[in-house]
Amino acid sequence: MNILENPFRGGAKLAPSAPYPSTDSDRLKRLLALCPAATQTPLTEAKDLAPVKNLWIKDERGRMNLGSFKALGAAYVIACLACEDSESPDSPSLKGRTFVTASAGNHGLSVAAGARIFGAQAVVYIAESVPESFADRLRAQGARVVRDGADYAASMTAASRAAQQHGWTLLSDSSWEGYVDLPRLLMEGYLQIAIEAVEQCPQPPTVILLQAGVGGMAGALAAYFRQAWQDEPRIVVVEPESAPALQASITAGKCVFADGPDSIMGRLDCKEPSLIALNGLARDADLFLTLDDTEVAAQLPALARAGLETTASGGAGVVALMNEASRSALGIGPKDRVLCILTEQPA
Repeated sequence: MNILENPFRGGAKLAPSAPYPSTDSDRLKRLLALCPAATQTPLTEAKDLAPVKNLWIKDERGRMNLGSFKALGAAYVIACLACEDSESPDSPSLKGRTFVTASAGNHGLSVAAGARIFGAQAVVYIAESVPESFADRLRAQGARVVRDGADYAASMTAASRAAQQHGWTLLSDSSWEGYVDLPRLLMEGYLQIAIEAVEQCPQPPTVILLQAGVGGMAGALAAYFRQAWQDEPRIVVVEPESAPALQASITAGKCVFADGPDSIMGRLDCKEPSLIALNGLARDADLFLTLDDTEVAAQLPALARAGLETTASGGAGVVALMNEASRSALGIGPKDRVLCILTEQPA
């Protein structure tokens, strides 16, 4: 376990060529109003999991029937593009267009679902290590699945190459030099989680724990929470010890690659951060915390017994609170009101 206090809090960008996360929710509100599946997810009180005054868990496992918060990302981008082409977008709106991405989890499902709704095609590259059961879930959403590469980074390279060769639209949930517009729009979709949480929490939390891979969700939510609650909550970013992409970049003062062994927190096992997320979290987060796999695995049964069954990735933020050592190191005590996000259903 490593903890880093953010020396850049409230300061300048660490990636000058990339923007900050969007906090404009007007377009999001308009589009979600057109989606019958876009119902609010619950905020659960679960203070028995840790000795705090309040523990609120925003439960994203049922989001839009896709099983995770990612439903708000790529599908939202595709809906926005459909609205640009038609005042009344429907199933033929994007016919003839192909979206391509790489995925180790739920992002691919969101791309596939969004493409199917608006008549486009989806091609999802997955690494050799991704279970065939996930490939089957992608196919059930209408995606063409291509296995290419030993890991996620190699799959993304293959997806990028295919986009260039075929004239397809690359739709990644990360951002890098020269590729920021669609990822920023994708992160805008995640704002709905924060909008609902602000409405649902009876009081502003004093601590918010946000797990991160490339940082898209954490960056978007932190930006909105700062806008809504200002400086009151301490925002903590939680990453795997073997993939501290954001913590390492904050330490270096620039975007860096943080290599390490594979983690059971597979959706968070990202070695390089999104530039947009890095800018946002350098400005908005207070602390960066890493957890090792054993610390996370030890707490998952207790989450399941509480009716909050999830994966190591989905529960990492809650686990940081449940773990006595990390809770103590973060200075979280019995008077704190804590907000966490349960990001996905169990595999």
